[in-house]
Amino acid sequence: MENLISIFVKSIFVDNMIFAYFLGMCSYLAVSKTVKTSTGLGLAVIFVLGITVPANYLIDKYLLSPGALSWVSPLLGALDLSFLSFIMFIAVIASIVQLVEMVIEKFSPALYNSLGIFLPLIAVNCAILGGSLFMQEAEYTNIGEATVFGLGSGVGWFLAIVGIAAIREKLKYSNVPAPLRGLGITFIVTGLMGIAFMTFMGIKL
Repeated sequence: MENLISIFVKSIFVDNMIFAYFLGMCSYLAVSKTVKTSTGLGLAVIFVLGITVPANYLIDKYLLSPGALSWVSPLLGALDLSFLSFIMFIAVIASIVQLVEMVIEKFSPALYNSLGIFLPLIAVNCAILGGSLFMQEAEYTNIGEATVFGLGSGVGWFLAIVGIAAIREKLKYSNVPAPLRGLGITFIVTGLMGIAFMTFMGIKL
């Protein structure tokens, strides 16, 4: 249990997808104009990461890793399909994103319209693929650890985009110099938030 808590906290604060690795910056910058749309996209990212990371863990463990197919036949034990990781991971991510898009369009048309093109673009969001690749690199021992890592990574991305959206809403009423308005001040604030999140690297987990 302590190991799962450690993975969850570390994936949110220490290995934050935005502030530690700067993954998923396109959606992060484009959608973070209002808290409402940022919350919707952030929740969608949590859901997608929470499903795709454990799904890709099972695919990697039982199909793609060297010797993974030995459960099918001893003759296939020496087979290594790890070169298919990128293709398989992206296929799973695209399928889940399509499902999320259909659900949001059905139950929240307003949110669907406000997210626009950035909802289907979750499929090519590098933070989503990064979650599966980091999971593969970390070599987690069971699906529980992979699931916790995926959910934690999603929560970290959610906190980042909602945090910057709240700041950007306040900045509308601030006297920001003209050359820095818009993305300029957003990049500066993102850098400062990244520095702030670096303080969590001192946590012993």
